[in-house]
Amino acid sequence: MSHLLVLIPSIYLFCLGLFGIYHRNHNLILVLLSIEIMLLGINVNFVGFSCLLKDLDGQIFSFFILATSAAEIAIGLALIVLYYRSRGSIYLDTMNQIKE
Repeated sequence: MSHLLVLIPSIYLFCLGLFGIYHRNHNLILVLLSIEIMLLGINVNFVGFSCLLKDLDGQIFSFFILATSAAEIAIGLALIVLYYRSRGSIYLDTMNQIKE
């Protein structure tokens, strides 16, 4: 029973992130935020099972995921700012204009 209590918040966060990615009219910032929410769900799963199994490996993996996602967000936001300056929009519908 306690395994399910660990999985419920992580499944909820992961599904919330998936919904944000597959949302119909979304921009790049919403996609980055949704990826961050999905990674947070994975971290909750790692930390929950780490505490449940009394092992530190899940918490160490969670720390590395947080560090990697912070770098990913910083680089992603910098690219979004550059794209917005050149195109004037950050919606994914206009991304096919990059080839031009």
